[in-house]
Amino acid sequence: MKEKGKIKLGISIGDLNGIGCEVALKTFLDPRMMDFCTPVIFASNKIISQQKNELGLNVGFNGVRDASQVIEGKINIVNVWKEVPKIEFGKATEEGGKYAIKSLRAAVQALKTDKIDVLVTAPINKNNIQAEDFKFPGHTDFLAQELHGESLMFMVADSLRVGLLTDHIAVKDVAEAITPKLIRDKVATMVNSLKMDFGIRKPKIALLGINPHSGDNGTIGEEDDKILKPAVQELFNKGILVYGPYSADSFFGSNTHENFDAVLAAYHDQGLIPFKTLSFGKGVNYTAGLSKVRTSPDHGTAYEIAGKGEADESSFKEAVFAAIQVLRNREEYIKLNKNPLQKQKTKKAS
Repeated sequence: MKEKGKIKLGISIGDLNGIGCEVALKTFLDPRMMDFCTPVIFASNKIISQQKNELGLNVGFNGVRDASQVIEGKINIVNVWKEVPKIEFGKATEEGGKYAIKSLRAAVQALKTDKIDVLVTAPINKNNIQAEDFKFPGHTDFLAQELHGESLMFMVADSLRVGLLTDHIAVKDVAEAITPKLIRDKVATMVNSLKMDFGIRKPKIALLGINPHSGDNGTIGEEDDKILKPAVQELFNKGILVYGPYSADSFFGSNTHENFDAVLAAYHDQGLIPFKTLSFGKGVNYTAGLSKVRTSPDHGTAYEIAGKGEADESSFKEAVFAAIQVLRNREEYIKLNKNPLQKQKTKKAS
């Protein structure tokens, strides 16, 4: 297990015309953050100097060619490119997308080869990242391919945890995409993550319905009765504590979510609207189910304030802390499960 403060935390810089660089640098303006990790930003010395000067941020850094050369106690910049891209704050440009992907690919490669321990991704624009060699709707799908596993988009803020059955697909395609197998796979990924990444021994999960009022016994669609309910019953019969489907409209407003360790929403906005309403600025997007740990802030590129120095780094900082904590929890979980005697002692102590 790594000693405290030794974790190498990689950062992909996101869209250069957004607020990614700003929130990343602001996070590590506080020197106390170096007690928790060693930041490794994948970009270039020139672009970081340009951004910090533009934003008036008094921060020093150490430039390296490779992530294996980083120095603890400093902000490290891995020079992924030598040229100086044109910065146009607030604009979605082809160049902005191109360098966002260059940074992401370099960071993921370092993660795969253990040169960094965890990854925090700054926001990208899902439109300008599209290219011949990158046809993914966002980070999650790309990371699922590169880091192997059944990925789950998992929004986390303290005890509020919301996962998605479907994420970046059109609403008209949601019902058809949800199958018994998808439900089984996503629930399994969520359960494993809650145990391994969050230290919850017997997770309790709520599943939200697809249709209004979970279909009202078939009056407003049959998917909830024919797909969700049988899947929930099958999983429950196997000893997995999953309940539902619950009507989504009143679930969060009535604080029913507080009775569960996590909530599995049917589609993107069904889960993210209440999540961001309850936790905006504190929430973290965690990709569960992968071989490595990746988090990101719960906001986008925020073009409307990019370059103005107004961006709030709170969510990015939470993403840093979440990545560190999940890694610690995973290490502890592996240690306990490799050593049953230690596990038994821990249970008695609790």
